Amino acid sequence: MRQFRTARRVRHAAAEMFDLVADVERYPQFVPLCESLRVRKRTENPDRTVTLVADMTVAYKVMRETFVSRVTLDRANQTIRVEYLDGPFSHLDNRWTFVPISEQACDVNFFIAYEFRSRMLGLLMGAMFDAAFRRFAEAFERRADVVYARVSTP
Repeated sequence: MRQFRTARRVRHAAAEMFDLVADVERYPQFVPLCESLRVRKRTENPDRTVTLVADMTVAYKVMRETFVSRVTLDRANQTIRVEYLDGPFSHLDNRWTFVPISEQACDVNFFIAYEFRSRMLGLLMGAMFDAAFRRFAEAFERRADVVYARVSTP
């Protein structure tokens, strides 16, 4: 199973970074390989979390795959969890945590583990996904710089 983990200190509040990552409908504007994203269902849970079921289409040249995931937004704990439901993977687990450092800085922790259902698809798309995931946290940081109009170098 492929895995990637990174931690970055950014000059944006934890709540701002949470909001940015939670705004999944905007991913096609800045997330590497994300061609489209559609939220099928949004549920406000009794524990004050929000659960989304979303379709995300990733594309690279002639390759295009859509997968369905469940996204749990836990604002109180500043965490976002993405669980795989259907598509080209046999497993996908993605977690974000936002740790406040000050009112204008936080540590962003990103983890993803995934495995393609098909060995052939894994060979064709694996390296491309690895490269894209390595740029994910950076893409969100750049997006935060634009949205919140700040320089993010700690």
